[in-house]
Amino acid sequence: MRGMILFAASAWMLSPLVAHADSPLDGTWKADPSTAELPSKPDVLLLKDGMFRCDSCVPPVVIKADGQDQRVTGHPYFDTKSVKAIDDRTIQEIDKKAGKVVDSKRWVVSPDGKTASCDETDSTAPNGPPVLVKSTYERVLRGAPGGHVISGSWRITKLNNVSEAGLLVTYKLDGTVLKMTNPLGQSYAATLDGGDAPFVGDPGITSVVVKSINKSTIEESDKRDGKIIWIGRIAVSADGKSMSVMWIDNLHGTTGAYGAKKQ
Repeated sequence: MRGMILFAASAWMLSPLVAHADSPLDGTWKADPSTAELPSKPDVLLLKDGMFRCDSCVPPVVIKADGQDQRVTGHPYFDTKSVKAIDDRTIQEIDKKAGKVVDSKRWVVSPDGKTASCDETDSTAPNGPPVLVKSTYERVLRGAPGGHVISGSWRITKLNNVSEAGLLVTYKLDGTVLKMTNPLGQSYAATLDGGDAPFVGDPGITSVVVKSINKSTIEESDKRDGKIIWIGRIAVSADGKSMSVMWIDNLHGTTGAYGAKKQ
């Protein structure tokens, strides 16, 4: 799971970050969902003739929509998925890994078919609490005739609510090692040599590489099996009270940004 502020950060070498007893990153930060610049690339779904397709998933998912667990491959967070139409405007998705529910989504399309709400419970971080996310989507394109109304292309327009566990991260520079922890049980300790550091507690991220841009800005690259899947540029304000994050998701071909406040 890659939440609002589920990122890791370090410095690349003995840089301005190390010149101060306290790094500008030191402390606990809380992301503000209201500041989010959300991806413009839509989710593409199709539910028709008893089958469900997610063409925007990586890799794409094609399963029976009978409410039963269906085996899927290529996804580090889950190995089965089930989809069921609850009524003519509502569907339920449930992902499991090794038989345990790790993510559930309930989609409800508005009566006019132009918007949809999604209530998600994300438990993909194995060592932390579930993260609850409520979001709003707008329809970009309608799906094939005869399909469920969820069929089509949907762009996320608003994060209505994200539970606190998915918004917090803590950094501490200890000598030449920057340590990151969060309430989801995710962490790393990255030495300031630019090498890969293990990322602990996220099944979809195996390592992280970071570099220092200046004393208040870093760039982080998350990797999965040696391949960069996410890049974030994280900048602390001059007064040290706020942080901006601009990110690129290479896996899904999306970009976005958000702000965070020091706690």
